[in-house]
Amino acid sequence: MTTPHTPLVVVGDALLDHDLCGRAERLAPDAPVPVVHGARRSSRPGGAALAACLAAGDGRPVTLVTALGDDTASDTLRELLAGRVGLVEVPLDGALCSKTRVLAGDRPLLRLDDGDGRAREATRHAVAAIASADGVLVADYGRGTADVLRDALAHTDAPVVWDPHVRGRPPVPGVRLATPSAQEARAFARRLDDGEETGGTAGLRTAARDARTLVRAWQARAVAVTLGERGALLSHGETPLLVPTPAAAPGDPCGAGDRFAATAAGLLADGLLTEAAVQGAVHAATRYVAEGGARAVAAPQRPEPAAPPAADGDTTADAVRTAARVRAAGGTVVAAGGCFDLLHAGHVALLQAARRAGDCLIVCVNSDDSVRRRKGDGRPLVPAVDRVRVLRALECVDAVAVFAEDTPERILGELRPHIWAKGGDYARTRLPEQPLVESWGGQVLLLPYLDGRSTTGLARRAARTPAPAPGHPE
Repeated sequence: MTTPHTPLVVVGDALLDHDLCGRAERLAPDAPVPVVHGARRSSRPGGAALAACLAAGDGRPVTLVTALGDDTASDTLRELLAGRVGLVEVPLDGALCSKTRVLAGDRPLLRLDDGDGRAREATRHAVAAIASADGVLVADYGRGTADVLRDALAHTDAPVVWDPHVRGRPPVPGVRLATPSAQEARAFARRLDDGEETGGTAGLRTAARDARTLVRAWQARAVAVTLGERGALLSHGETPLLVPTPAAAPGDPCGAGDRFAATAAGLLADGLLTEAAVQGAVHAATRYVAEGGARAVAAPQRPEPAAPPAADGDTTADAVRTAARVRAAGGTVVAAGGCFDLLHAGHVALLQAARRAGDCLIVCVNSDDSVRRRKGDGRPLVPAVDRVRVLRALECVDAVAVFAEDTPERILGELRPHIWAKGGDYARTRLPEQPLVESWGGQVLLLPYLDGRSTTGLARRAARTPAPAPGHPE
């Protein structure tokens, strides 16, 4: 059963984003600039509106409180948000800001900004939405929405996550978590401290020092400085916690900060501890970049529940969603399966090789009852909830799905992987799921297996090992 998601109120400056994406294969004859041809135009919610849509995409009821006007960009954004989030408007003076990126493949070449509108004033409905919220995310892009609602944000009893940007003001005192990027944290801290270090481990020292400075100056419960491919550094004011990314995720990082903040706000509203919420946010931001980034949310999507990586829950929905997005982006989906009872070096080598064969790896794991039927009453040695948690901690694993049957045909039919990876010990065996995988054009791929590693052997050796004497540490 999927745990219900707590409703979230997103407060901040909505933007309208456009992408012109084409190919650049030559330079212009009259200037050393790339010529982009075959460009396709797409539009999507940006800023606070993107954060709201990402939170809603997790299956969470979301209300967006933002400033909109009578201009064309505001009308377009209303159409893009219809059916995705609830909308509470405050008046906007001027035109809504819209941003147009020109890209060659995944590489931005140029950005054009239009519109300089600002929120004019708070409204009764906006204040009421914040007062009744179970969780609040503030996406402050410096265009006035957070400013006109600052008093309401300072007095809400809900946990507040504040995603600050350098054009905006500092968070109100007492927020549960602030989520600046390293560059933003440096800019805010520089106003308080002129010291600066850059590069290598000094970059981490700078981020830790900036986070500590901002916790105290902002009177925040915690600050998580996002570090891109390195993850995030969480500080409560003393020794920081580094939360690394689960895997390298090359791709377009536009909107990854919004994905991070939206996930963290939702998980805190659900009652998770700050450390768990930040871990879930790092994993979500990594998946977001790997699955296509902001362009993957250009069109409305049907909300699907997504289990956060830091929690134990319905992981299968997350696995199916991951496979669908990677496939839609033109990537190769790889799946591997097994009991994975007492995870050992042979398992890890197989999974690492499988991940290198494609763009994501989904591990299909036998349920406890399925393992018991296959291996006997003494198995599994480790329950499914713990096996899933260990597998998800591996850098090479993108998602995990649990299946209750003796063989994985049903879950494979949902995932439809391009590659079904098995260990080389199956080399002389025709797998029962092979015809199914081949029916949609997939293939079964055998990978080398480390000799001499097995769960059964580990269990037998452990059973022969004498128990430690009473009072002796294990």
